[in-house]
Amino acid sequence: MLAQKAMLSEFAWDQRYQVSVLDDVLTPALLLYPEIVASNIERTLELLGGDANRWRVHIKTAKLSHTLRMLVDHGIRNFKCATTLELLVACGSGAGDVLFAYPAVGASVRRVREIADQFPGVRISVLAENNQQVGQWHDSRVGVFLDMNPGMDRTGIEQSRGDKVIELCRAIGDLGLEFRGLHYYDGQYGSLEQRQRTAMAHAGYERLLKVVSEIERQGTGVPEVVTAGTPTFPCSLAFEGFRGGGFIHRVSPGTVVYCDATSLAQLPSEYGYRPAVLVLTRVVSQPRAGIVTCDAGHKAVSADAGVPTCVVVGRSELTPLSPSEEHLPMALREEATGPYVGEALHLLPRHVCPTVNNFDCALLVRNNEVKSVEKVSARGRESPLLQATDQTVDLRG
Repeated sequence: MLAQKAMLSEFAWDQRYQVSVLDDVLTPALLLYPEIVASNIERTLELLGGDANRWRVHIKTAKLSHTLRMLVDHGIRNFKCATTLELLVACGSGAGDVLFAYPAVGASVRRVREIADQFPGVRISVLAENNQQVGQWHDSRVGVFLDMNPGMDRTGIEQSRGDKVIELCRAIGDLGLEFRGLHYYDGQYGSLEQRQRTAMAHAGYERLLKVVSEIERQGTGVPEVVTAGTPTFPCSLAFEGFRGGGFIHRVSPGTVVYCDATSLAQLPSEYGYRPAVLVLTRVVSQPRAGIVTCDAGHKAVSADAGVPTCVVVGRSELTPLSPSEEHLPMALREEATGPYVGEALHLLPRHVCPTVNNFDCALLVRNNEVKSVEKVSARGRESPLLQATDQTVDLRG
C-alpha cells in the first residue's frame, strides 16, 4: 500500500469531485463521475491506437447499463463478463460480442443458452478447458474460446499441454461449434514492479504464441487471442508478438473505466487515468483520541484487496484501519486536526469492482451536483431458480 499512498500523494483533491449539496444524500453512497468515465475510456482507446475493436472490456467493473451504453457510444462492441446477469445486461445495453469468461457448469449452461437465444443479434462465446465443457454446448449458437492457464492456477489448460488444446479444437469442430480463440488472463503479476511484471508477462506470451502455432500447424485458425486485465495491460501493449499475427489480439482491462487506488499504482502515471468512482461517507464517531469512525465498512468498500481498504482523498492525515461490516475506523495522524462528527469524506477504494457491486444505485455527479440516480444494473446475480428467472432486465434508472 505504500506505493499506492505515494502515488495518491500526487493525486490532488480536485473540485470536480465535490458535491455541493449533501443534505439529501444517505451515506455510504457511490458517486460516479461520467465526464471522468468518458476521459478514461478515451484514454484507453488512445493507447490502443484509436481502434475500439482491440478492447474486450470486462464489465465486472462497469456494472451499470449507463456505463455500458457510454462504452458503446464510444464505438466499443466487444465485452466479457463473469455472471449471467452481467451477460444479460451487456446484451441489453448494445453489446455486439460478449464472452462469458467463466467456467459455466450445471444450470448456468442452460441460462447462457437461454440468453443467447433471447439475443440472436449478439455474438456470444463461452470458455472451455475440457471435453465435458465443450460437449455441453452442442446444438447451441454460442462459440467457444479455450481457456489457458497462465500460471495463475485458477482455471484453464496448462500451456505445456498443446496436445490437449489440439484435442479440444477438434472436439469443438466435430460438434459443429465455432472455435473462436484463446483466453489468457495473467492477473497474478499485479503485485510485481513494472519491469519484472513485463518480463514475466512477456515470457508467458511467448509460451502462448507457441500454443497458437501448434493449433495452426494442425490446420485450424486462431481467430482471436484475449489477454491482459488492468495490471498487465501495459505488458500486452508492449509485446511485439501480438502485432501482425494471423489473429486479432484484444486486451480486456475493466478497472481502467472507473480506476481505483491499486490501478493508479500499477499503471504508468503518463497514461493519465483518474478515479471516476468514489464512496461518500460521513464520520459517525470519535471513540477516542486519534481515532474517528465513518459509515463505510466492508459492506460498502470492499476489503478483498486488504487493509487499508481505501484512501481518504485529500485527507492524508487519515489512515483507514480494519473495517467491520458497517464501521470504518481511521487513525488520525498525531497533532493533526481531525474531521468532526457528521463531516463528509470521499474514499477511493483499493478495489473498485466489488465496491461497485456493494451498492444498489450510483449517484451521477456533474458540475458538483447530483444529476441522477442510476441503478447498478448488473449487481449481484440472477434468481437462483431458472423457472423463476425473469427473461428481461430493467435497464432504466
